[in-house]
Amino acid sequence: MNNNIDEKQNISENDHRRIGKELDLFSFSDYVGSGLALWHPNGAIIRGEIESFWKKEHQKAGYKYVYSPVVGLKQLWEKSGHLDHFADCMYPPMDMSLKDKEEQGAYYVKPMSCPFHVAIYNASVHSYKELPIKYCELGNVYRYEASGGLQGLLRVRCITQDDAHIICRQDQFMEELSKVLDFGFAFNKVFGYDKFKVYFSIRDLKNKKDKYIENEPVWQMAEQAIEQVLKDKKLPYDIDVGGAKFYGPAIDVKAVDENGKEWQCMTIQLDMNLPEKWGMSYIGEDGQKHVPIMLHRAILGSLERFIGVYLERCEGKLPVWLSPIQVKILPVSDRHQEQALQIQEQLLAQDIRAEADLSSNTISYQIRNAVKKKIPYVIVIGDKEIENNHVSVRLRNGEQLDDIPLADFMKRVSAKIKNKSIDL
Repeated sequence: MNNNIDEKQNISENDHRRIGKELDLFSFSDYVGSGLALWHPNGAIIRGEIESFWKKEHQKAGYKYVYSPVVGLKQLWEKSGHLDHFADCMYPPMDMSLKDKEEQGAYYVKPMSCPFHVAIYNASVHSYKELPIKYCELGNVYRYEASGGLQGLLRVRCITQDDAHIICRQDQFMEELSKVLDFGFAFNKVFGYDKFKVYFSIRDLKNKKDKYIENEPVWQMAEQAIEQVLKDKKLPYDIDVGGAKFYGPAIDVKAVDENGKEWQCMTIQLDMNLPEKWGMSYIGEDGQKHVPIMLHRAILGSLERFIGVYLERCEGKLPVWLSPIQVKILPVSDRHQEQALQIQEQLLAQDIRAEADLSSNTISYQIRNAVKKKIPYVIVIGDKEIENNHVSVRLRNGEQLDDIPLADFMKRVSAKIKNKSIDL
C-alpha cells in the first residue's frame, strides 16, 4: 500500500498525500493499479458526507438523481463522438464476442456519463411543459491518465464526477445557465471558497480543423448567449481561446486559494452535438418536434480532486461536519472508562461521531494522538467530571471549555454540524 508518495520527494507537510496517510483516509496499491484510490473508513466518511450534502442540495434545486452503467458498447462512443475526439484518454475496449457468441461487439469503460443520460431522456416522449429536465449522478468514470501525471487524489484514473445535464428549450438556456452559476458559487462557499476566477472557453479559430463540430450558426449563438450571461451577472472573466470542448463553448470556474493558486472546481458546457445526433426532441407548443439544448455541468469537478485540494487548504483540520471522528473521549484511568462509554453512547445517539479511547496509553499520549489526528473536540473524564456530571473539553484550536454540562456541549456540536460551520 502507498499514497503515491515517493520517499525521495520533498513532500510538504500540507501535501494531501501526507495528510491522507496521517489521518488514514485513503491509499493506493500497486496490486490494484496506479491512479485507483482506495478509500479507508475515515476517508469514506468524508466522501459520504459530501455526497449526501450534494444529493440533498441537488434535490432542492430540482435535479433528478439517476444511475448509469460503467461500460458501453463501441457504437455508443462512436455515435457520441468520444472515440473521434477523446480516444487517447479512454481505456482499451473489451471484446465480449470472445467470451459470448451472443454478445457481439466491444465494450469501453465510460469516460463520461453524457450518452447514458441522453438515453434516459430518449426513453420517453417529452413536452415543452416538462422542460427543463435536470439529471444528476455521482458516477465513476475512467480515464487513462499518463502514469507520470498521476498525483495522489489530484489526478487519478477512476474519477467520481459530480455530473449533471440540463435539457432545456432555447428560450430557457440563459436563465438555466445563470442558475447553475449561482448554485455552483453557493455550493462551494459552504466549504469556505469565496474567491473564484472565471474563464470563458471558446474555439481557437486558427486551429479548428476536425477539432470542433461543424455548426457555425449554433456556435455563434452559444458564444454570444454565454458572454451575455457573464456580463449580466457582472462577473469578471478571462477568455480561454482553444478551451472550448469539441461539442461547444464552456465556462470554467477555478477556486483561488490564499496563495493565489487556482484550482478547477466548476465547469458548465453547452453541448451542440448530442441532442441532434441522438435525435433528442420535445413536443413544442405548436405540436411539432423540436431539438432541445443540453448543458453539461459539474460543481466540484471531481470528488477526488476536490477532497485532495480541500485537505491541503484546511491542512487536514476538517470542519466538524466532515471530521471522521468529531469527539474523542479520554478516561483518565480505568475507573473512568464506564463513564467515558456512557458519554460516547449519548453522543452517538445525537448523530455525533464519538469514540472513547480505552487503550492503556497515558492520558498525555492520548491527547497528543488526538491532536495529531486533528480531532475537533477532546473530552477528558476524571473524578471531578464524574462527580459534577460535567465535562472538560479541549478544542482543536487550543481553546478549553472547563466544567460544562454535557447537554450544552452536545447542543454546541450539533449546531456546528447542522450549520456546516467552518469554525469550532
